Amino acid sequence: MTRTIAVEGLSAEQAAAELARLAEDLAAANSAYHTDDAPMMSDAEFDALKRRNAAIEARFPALVRADSPSRQVGAAPAEGFEKVAHTVRMLSLSNAFEESDVTEFDRTIRNFLGLSEADSLAYTAEPKIDGVSLSLRYESGKLVQAATRGDGSQGENVTENARMIADIPQVIAGAPAILEIRGEVYMSHADFEALNARILAEAAEDRGKRGGKEFANPRNAAAGSLRQLDATVTRARPLRFFAYAWGEHSEPLAETQFDAIARLAELGFETNPLTRRCEDSGALLAQYREIEAQRATLGYDIDGVVYKVDDLSYQARLGLRSTTPRWAIAHKFPAELAWTRLEGIDIQVGRTGALSPVARLQPVTVGGVVVSNATLHNEDYIAGRDNSGGLIREGRDIRVGDWVQVYRAGDVIPKIADVDLSKRSAGSEPYEFPTLCPICRSAAIREEGDSVRRCSGGMICEAQAVEKLKHFVSRAAFDIEGLGAKQVEAFHQDGWIQTPADIFDLEGRYGTGLQQLQNREGWGEKSAKNLFQAIEEKRNIPLNRFLFALGIRHLGEVAAATLARHFGSWAALEAVLDGAAGEPAMAAPDAKARKPLLSESPSWSELLSVDGIGETLVCSLLTAMAQPAERAVIDALAERLTIADVAAPASEGSPVAGKTVVFTGSLEKMTRAEAKARAEALGAKVSGSVSKKTDLLVAGPGAGSKAKKAAEMGVETLDEDGWLALIGQA
Repeated sequence: MTRTIAVEGLSAEQAAAELARLAEDLAAANSAYHTDDAPMMSDAEFDALKRRNAAIEARFPALVRADSPSRQVGAAPAEGFEKVAHTVRMLSLSNAFEESDVTEFDRTIRNFLGLSEADSLAYTAEPKIDGVSLSLRYESGKLVQAATRGDGSQGENVTENARMIADIPQVIAGAPAILEIRGEVYMSHADFEALNARILAEAAEDRGKRGGKEFANPRNAAAGSLRQLDATVTRARPLRFFAYAWGEHSEPLAETQFDAIARLAELGFETNPLTRRCEDSGALLAQYREIEAQRATLGYDIDGVVYKVDDLSYQARLGLRSTTPRWAIAHKFPAELAWTRLEGIDIQVGRTGALSPVARLQPVTVGGVVVSNATLHNEDYIAGRDNSGGLIREGRDIRVGDWVQVYRAGDVIPKIADVDLSKRSAGSEPYEFPTLCPICRSAAIREEGDSVRRCSGGMICEAQAVEKLKHFVSRAAFDIEGLGAKQVEAFHQDGWIQTPADIFDLEGRYGTGLQQLQNREGWGEKSAKNLFQAIEEKRNIPLNRFLFALGIRHLGEVAAATLARHFGSWAALEAVLDGAAGEPAMAAPDAKARKPLLSESPSWSELLSVDGIGETLVCSLLTAMAQPAERAVIDALAERLTIADVAAPASEGSPVAGKTVVFTGSLEKMTRAEAKARAEALGAKVSGSVSKKTDLLVAGPGAGSKAKKAAEMGVETLDEDGWLALIGQA
């Protein structure tokens, strides 16, 4: 079922607006799923949104956002656990949904490696366990650390909890000196039912015991059990573990994926018995169908089949994208459906002012999980049309009281997929989407090409002001100990904090900050002193976290880190951002009108020269810095801080570390994708165009305008052999 206009029919403006919405929605969903164990959308909807995002990016490569969901993994680690840095990042997997996606995966792999259809290329296929990712570190055969995936770079230290899982060996014989085992913690259906029965029995006996609350499904039970602060609780929970991968290792396990999994089994780890070696993509699909047919009888939850290139030397050549390996893909199962009654539609206002409709449902069980809320996306989706006026659901609108089809594939808030008009009451009326913000009553405006209506109230809107402050103190931003969402709401309500700068004036604003704070309910002298100390500690902040904390639309964690690495200091970036501040472009009524004017400024071209930074974000940055009220908030904050410079990225001993490299023409000894991946691994920045920032042009046969421009600008140019000699691969 199609919810929005076909990608081929999108204009560039429509595509940019939808990519912005998708980035916001998917970032929120990632945080809810990975950090809070409280998913806000179904696996199927999440996958569909990511797939839509990827399709738009493929159609409009120039619009790919720095904070694109395709560049992100998981979410930040939760509070309450020590943070652990992964020596080898834990990545997510790209997804396949149709058989054609699998054959395309095989074709892409072959093209990257330079293999023909006739060349042998084996894969492995294994069930995708619906559980919680875990990394186990063994040193000299002893388990020394266990960590969750977190955001891929760092996770939560759950070592003591992992020791309580029977499937996880405490000591392994014959292992490399250093070995990190990656796998999935899960709970079987039978154990899950027994656990919930025990919780209900305990609640009936004593309602104070563990809250008496059932788990929604096995994955939630596994996640909640693994992340207990008291490891004795984990011991009482029937957790299991399948090993399927590895991180850091001091010596190879085997030459192939399949043999490496067999080695893990020899070391004493449980591995999935349905793992198979497949000689081609046809065998992969056959194994997918075999596993799917057994899904209901496995006794544990799976949501697809994972395919991996079997030859580990090929895996090394294929390498990684920003968030996913090139050599693996997850072929997801179809989602599940159910019917229920729509009892109401609530409008929620986000920190960017977006009005999001949420369906309140008559509770219904879908795939073993009781759900009572669903996303309705936007006003067009409710009306039965896409944002260009085309029909979806054959034009059937959604009304309060309707009998609706609910779509899900996991322990999450689902979406409404369809409506049964035969059950619609005669007196029902079409839903009228509000044109005023339900919070502040300001006009809710929908910009041209945008599928979302947004409140125009800004800081006068309580929803936006508070949410922006919550974002400011969030884990990926300033992460101030003792100042979370609850405290921000209370301080804002009482007028203590209106802007981020107010946080750093909190202690001395009236000269009696300590006394006033410790007199508040829930605060004492010690907690007040701890808060003020925590605030002081955050006066020194890395540039990337400062940028992300500003809450500027389209400026996510990835984009903030990209800008920080490129410019190095706030002063350098600010000078560029100020370049367009006084131009007439700032007086234009909307983003569409501003862009042509902004594109004429040096600021515009300077920012766009940063690899990974697109027009939509540049427009948003320049606009934010040029708005007097918003600029005053940013300046007031910066005055109270020491914003730490960011060292340029480098790889020790690399001859191209920190240099900007452009590839042009045909490469004969490696594919363009392989060349770019190798350059980035050596610490170089790879750009698509020649500019004054370019340090080196690698030109193969057929090089055209880029080679000419490089010659005119005096940029050093090498052929492919020269490049390989430079990086030591001749």
